[in-house]
Amino acid sequence: MEKNRCGWSTKDQLYKDYHDNEWGVPNHDDTHLFEMLNLEGAQAGLSWYTVLTKRENYRKAFDQWDANKIARYTEKKIEKLLQDPGIIRNQLKIRATIGNAKAFLAVQKEFGSFDKYIWQFVGHKPVLHRFKSLSQVPAKTPESDAMSKDLLKRGFKFVGSTICYAYMQATGMVNDHVVGCWRYEG
Repeated sequence: MEKNRCGWSTKDQLYKDYHDNEWGVPNHDDTHLFEMLNLEGAQAGLSWYTVLTKRENYRKAFDQWDANKIARYTEKKIEKLLQDPGIIRNQLKIRATIGNAKAFLAVQKEFGSFDKYIWQFVGHKPVLHRFKSLSQVPAKTPESDAMSKDLLKRGFKFVGSTICYAYMQATGMVNDHVVGCWRYEG
């Protein structure tokens, strides 16, 4: 029997797996949090499906999201990434990822972990919404506004409020599974 899922996730098995196993699940692993922040930024202007299909390629291209390595990327490495058909070859997004690695490392140093920093925007616990339909899910919230403003102040790029809200959903900071979805935990 097919599980009842949020409407956006029924396109194919890749979306179903992402919906069932990751989206809305609280995550506190710094490497995963860094990966998702950059993937959400890479998605800007594109579909999330496009990014999901390239996710494994991104992991290979960006050294399994090792921020220490990414922060040291050279112009030669950037040129190599711009030729990689397995990722989105947008120079601004690639350079943003390198800058984000530097900012990420600074946040880790200041707070002890990126997790401690980023989860403060939701009071260190997931926000559970009770939306009955996808049309009720906001594109941004006061929390994503605050996150975006602070990330930008710290030098992060491609972190507007809408991207931050999608990031919050992706990392389980907010759980926007609609009432009726098997993943809804009301």
